[in-house]
Amino acid sequence: MVVEMYEMADLLMQWLILPMALLGWHLFNKGARHETKIAVLAAQMEASKLSYDREMKEMKETIKAIFGKLDSIEYSLRDK
Repeated sequence: MVVEMYEMADLLMQWLILPMALLGWHLFNKGARHETKIAVLAAQMEASKLSYDREMKEMKETIKAIFGKLDSIEYSLRDK
């Protein structure tokens, strides 16, 4: 009777518990890799957004400077 219980426990361990544990371990590792990739992508997206915002700010300042120069040229031409 006791030997049968050990054999049954051994079978359960080999064919049910161990595969489920391995599957759980595999899914955990896969999830951890995905979390890392998501964090990297989020950081890249934030860096791209900051770079884009900085470029837009520079372009706005450049356009303002160009229009300022054009206005000064227009004023000087009107005075003559």
